[in-house]
Amino acid sequence: MMKLYFDLLSQPSRAAYIFLKKAKIPFTPQPVALRKGEHKTDEYAAINPFQLVPAIDDNGFKLTESVAILRYLCREHKVADHWYPSDSKAQGRVDEYLEWQHVNTRMQCAMFFQHKFLRPKMLGMPVNEKKVAEFQERMETVLDQLETIWLKDQPFIAGHQVTIADLLAACELEQPSMAGYDVCEGRPNLTAWFKRVKDAFQPHYDEAHVMVYRVKDKFGGNPTKSNL
Repeated sequence: MMKLYFDLLSQPSRAAYIFLKKAKIPFTPQPVALRKGEHKTDEYAAINPFQLVPAIDDNGFKLTESVAILRYLCREHKVADHWYPSDSKAQGRVDEYLEWQHVNTRMQCAMFFQHKFLRPKMLGMPVNEKKVAEFQERMETVLDQLETIWLKDQPFIAGHQVTIADLLAACELEQPSMAGYDVCEGRPNLTAWFKRVKDAFQPHYDEAHVMVYRVKDKFGGNPTKSNL
């Protein structure tokens, strides 16, 4: 049976986990605790030489990178066509976002979260307000592009049906919430889209985000509060 190596504090890990659950693809969970450095072990390096999550081992076929994993799952298993359409043009729309998100949704949301919350929390250093402001501005540009371009005339990122692009985007957009930032505020298209995506993946969406919600509720974006 396929093995999924993941940590649910990792946004791409959550996307892979949720999709496997939603698509009812059998897998054996293999948690990798990033906070304990389990991704840096020689044992895990044999699975993923980049020592990142997620990764899969599909009966000896090892694959890294969440986008590659999700595309592979859609090709190898009998999943609904809308997740990653077989039609070339419809698939191109999904791929368009998947290529765009690397240095946009993913990078900017992650860097804001890291500088506002994660690095101060992990290293005990004061928040670098200049860096936070810089990455917040970049992140807000991305959020506005989601609001006014990607979701301007359609309910989902790649059209009228939910795809793996929406799942990856939603998981990335959860990161700023742990740093006390509401990505939906003042963005009605994004707000409505977020609800549609969460509804499409329940109950697995909330299951995968338990720790994210816990961090959000406990710290409220303040890394100086007590430990989990």
